[in-house]
Amino acid sequence: MTLKERLMADFKVAMREKNEIQKNTVSLARAAIKQYEVDHRVELEDKDIVPILQKQVKMRKDALADFEKAGRTDLKEAYLEEIKVLEQYLPQQLNSEEIRKVVAELASELGIDGGKQNMGKLMGPAMAKLKGLADGNDVRTAIEEFLG
Repeated sequence: MTLKERLMADFKVAMREKNEIQKNTVSLARAAIKQYEVDHRVELEDKDIVPILQKQVKMRKDALADFEKAGRTDLKEAYLEEIKVLEQYLPQQLNSEEIRKVVAELASELGIDGGKQNMGKLMGPAMAKLKGLADGNDVRTAIEEFLG
């Protein structure tokens, strides 16, 4: 079952079960995918859909800080639920220890042993290798720790 088929099936289940958060979240994700397909005149595959879903999660995570500042716990809780729904469709994310391990391996391959001036040299290859598997902020943190 492709990711699009799974989203459609889960949308139908959410409608039957009257699960508003699941239904609305999946509907918005499907709309974002459809919008990309229409704009670029392409038919997306699973590997192309993952970045769109990741962007949806990132948008919601970014909004959480604003809701916190404004004291809007109701919206914060709703967005946390939406993030949980969207994360079901994403590949398993690496934990911080696994990210640090990949960063250390890449650094040894590239001959980098430390120094903040090497941030850019390490960041590009690390992001390319960890694309879809780790959040960019987590990768940046691991690189900063490694470079010391």
